[in-house]
Amino acid sequence: MQLSDAIVTSLRDWGVPYMFGVSGANIEHVHDSIHRHGEDRLRSVLTKSEMGAAFMADGLARVHRTLGVCCATSGGGMMNLAVGLAESYAESVPVLAIIGQAPSPLHGKGAFQDSSGLARSVDAEMLFNSITKYVGNIKDPGEFWEHFENATRAALSGRQGPAVLLIPRDFYDADVGQRPADLPRDLHDMKGLVTPEEDPCKRLFTVLENSEKPVLILGTGVDRCSDPDAIKKFAIEAQIPVASTNANPSIFPNDHPLYLGSIGACGHPSVLEYINNQADHLCIVGSGLNVMVRHPIGAGLERAEVSVVNVDLEQLQASMDLNTQVKGDAGLVFQDLLKLHEATPFKKDALNGYEIKYEPPRLAEPYLNPEAYEERLKNPESVLIQSEAIEILQQHLPERGTISLDAGNCAVAALHQLKFKEGQRSNIALGMGGLGYAIPASLGAQFGSPEGESSMVICGDGAFLMLGLEIHTAIEWQLPILFVVFN
Repeated sequence: MQLSDAIVTSLRDWGVPYMFGVSGANIEHVHDSIHRHGEDRLRSVLTKSEMGAAFMADGLARVHRTLGVCCATSGGGMMNLAVGLAESYAESVPVLAIIGQAPSPLHGKGAFQDSSGLARSVDAEMLFNSITKYVGNIKDPGEFWEHFENATRAALSGRQGPAVLLIPRDFYDADVGQRPADLPRDLHDMKGLVTPEEDPCKRLFTVLENSEKPVLILGTGVDRCSDPDAIKKFAIEAQIPVASTNANPSIFPNDHPLYLGSIGACGHPSVLEYINNQADHLCIVGSGLNVMVRHPIGAGLERAEVSVVNVDLEQLQASMDLNTQVKGDAGLVFQDLLKLHEATPFKKDALNGYEIKYEPPRLAEPYLNPEAYEERLKNPESVLIQSEAIEILQQHLPERGTISLDAGNCAVAALHQLKFKEGQRSNIALGMGGLGYAIPASLGAQFGSPEGESSMVICGDGAFLMLGLEIHTAIEWQLPILFVVFN
């Protein structure tokens, strides 16, 4: 089997539905193989830029809890793809990137778009080692299957993230043999879950049982754990209030009586006040609690007991004092907590009278001369305040589907003001905060959605200028996405 056919048939049989990318001399073999062997199960999506391709793969993987796949040719194509992979790395999103390289005989010898790191060329392996979990720099076709499996496992295992395969053009035609018998036939079998130890889980259960006013703070890692529903079920059975982070306000139904609101730089004053002044235990699940999330609840973190559940404790250990630490997949941890709760049930007292409070909308400083601005305000129909626009959009969110938010002030206001109910998913890139992410990411989310679901994008004019051409990709594929641009 030729190497390019090996990539395509393996991804196809794993159920990967799309490969996002822009073709070029050193990646065209892969697109040709999709045409011949994709069987309409693996389809090629021609994006308008490699950055868009990486963001689409990220959006599909992030929203639908699977592996996103993208590709690019060498040189500038490779560099464009790196922007999106850096976001996936920061936010722990499983993406596999196939990147073409100059022919191996020209390696380091002045090839067009050479990235060997020799003779003042870009060092692709060094570049991607800094923004991905794994780089398979294939130097012999015989190494292909090992790198292919290792890259996929790295993307899906532990703290997930992107992985890269660097493949010289002349290797695509090389015979790599048949698929190894021990290569898993199901992507699920590639996931190496971090299994928690029994004693830390028991300690966490005891701490939660004995606390009077605990709060579960749920981060984006909950979305990518093995069983997000186990976490929600435990919260409901034990009647423990839940706060989300700004990165995932839809993780828990916003109309549920246990939902306190969102924390972070654009969080809700009511939940910040409760955590800082009343909660006696904060259980942080699937969040590294970066400074944008951590700073507004600094007083609570200092005052209350703090426990954490995460596959990677490094950032949390470096930034705060922790009382109880459970290293492991959050879904597995809360499955264990549910078993303990079944044996020793408890329920926390209801928060009577609690109500989510919002910052009152305020007009921006006049950007026209004061007299002209006052004249505009005399005619209310001529002025649409941002908060009013978001209130209108609330009525038109898809009943089932994804709302993708971009960087910028409109996203800050929307995160603060919108309410997400069961069946509605939110998505925003706060890892690297790349402008324009939401536009292609919404396509990735919609590509992976079942019939009957639709999507919405809320972005600013800067995002539209950056990656607005991907709207043309949505038109080509007739995707039901509403793009709302704040000017």
